[in-house]
Amino acid sequence: MKAPAKSSGSSSPAVSTPAPSAAPDPGRKPGEHGGLDLFSLLAEHEHEQVSVYYDPSTGYRGIIAIHSTVLGPALGGTRFWNYQSDRAALIDALRLARGMTYKAAVAGLNLGGGKSVIIGDNRTTRREALFRAHGRHVESLKGRYITAEDVGTGTSDMEFIKAETNHVTGLIGRSGDPSPVTAYGVYRGLKACARYRYGSDSLAGKSVALQGCGSVGYHLAKLLFAEGGVITCSDIDPQRVKRVVEECGAKAVAPDAIYDVRATIFAPCALGAVINDDTVQRLQVEIVAGAANNQLAEDRHGDELERRGITYAPDYVINGGGLINVNAELHGWAPERARSKAGEIYDTLLRVFEIAREEGVPTYRAADRLAEQRIAAIAKVRRNFV
Repeated sequence: MKAPAKSSGSSSPAVSTPAPSAAPDPGRKPGEHGGLDLFSLLAEHEHEQVSVYYDPSTGYRGIIAIHSTVLGPALGGTRFWNYQSDRAALIDALRLARGMTYKAAVAGLNLGGGKSVIIGDNRTTRREALFRAHGRHVESLKGRYITAEDVGTGTSDMEFIKAETNHVTGLIGRSGDPSPVTAYGVYRGLKACARYRYGSDSLAGKSVALQGCGSVGYHLAKLLFAEGGVITCSDIDPQRVKRVVEECGAKAVAPDAIYDVRATIFAPCALGAVINDDTVQRLQVEIVAGAANNQLAEDRHGDELERRGITYAPDYVINGGGLINVNAELHGWAPERARSKAGEIYDTLLRVFEIAREEGVPTYRAADRLAEQRIAAIAKVRRNFV
C-alpha cells in the first residue's frame, strides 16, 4: 500500500520530511551522503510523512511518523525510550506507525496510523517542559496526527501535552489508562486462538508463558488466572514479577528463560522483535499471542512459526484494544462500549485464521490482506467522490 506524500506546512522548528516518489533520484545512489539513509528508509516503509523536532532548551528530541491518513487522522502513542541510535529510533517509529494503520483498519476504526518517539531516559522527573515541547510538535501537524500514551509515558504526561495541543487522548478523567481494555482484547484473542486450534475457547488448564508483567501483562494475568490458566512469567522488573506470582499463583523464570518454557501459549507483552533468529527455534508452544507490538523481527520469522505448526495471532490484530480505548475517548463512547468493541477481536482473529487457511498463507499475511482490502476500498471511495 503506497501512501501519497504530504508536507506539514508547519511554522514550528519541526523538520517535516515527506516520502520520496517511487522514481529514484538519478544523481544519488542509495546510501550516499550519510549513514542514516533517511529517504531509503521512508521509501521502504511507505510513509506519508515524518517530522523531526529538536528543542535545545528542554533536550527534547522527537520523531513523529505518519504512515497513512486514508481512513482518518493518524493516531498512535508516544514512546519514550533511550534508543541506541537515531536510526534505531526512526526505524521503531516507522514500524510502529505502519502497525497502527493496519491495527485501525482491521478493527474497523476510522483512523489512520502514526507513532511518535521521544529519545531519552524515560525515568527523568523533568517531564513538563519536555512533554510540552512534544505537544508543540504534535500541534505543528494540524490534526493529521493524534497522540496517546505508550511505553515510557503515562496519563500525567498526556496532560502536559494537552497544554499545547488538543490532538491528544488518554487524559485523566476520560479514557485514561488503556491497559485494561488492551488486556481484555488480548484475552479474547487468546480464546479465539484456542477455539481455532482446539475447537473450544476455554483457557482453563492451558499453560501460558507470559513475557512482561507491566500494565497490560498484569491485567492479562488476572484474566487468565480467573479462568484457570496456569502462568509462568518473566519481566526485567522483579517487583512486577512478584505481583503476578503473589496474585495469580504464577511461577517466575529469568527473562531469557521464558523462551524455553514448555507451554500451550507464549504471550509476549513487552517490547517487539522477540520472535527472531535466536528465539524462534527455542519456543516450545503451540500458540504465540500477546500484546507486544512488532513481535516478528522480520516477516520470515512468521513464515518459520507457520512451518513449525505454531499458530500466530498477528500482533496488531490481537492488541487493538488500546487503540479502541482511545478511539472511544475521541467519540465519547461509554467504557462498556469500548470493552465490547475490544471483545470483537475474537471474531476478527477467527476471520484472519480463515483467510490464512483458505489462501494457504501465514496468518500475518492474512491479516495484512484484511487490512489492505479495507484501506483500498475507502481510498477508492475518496477518489470517486471528490
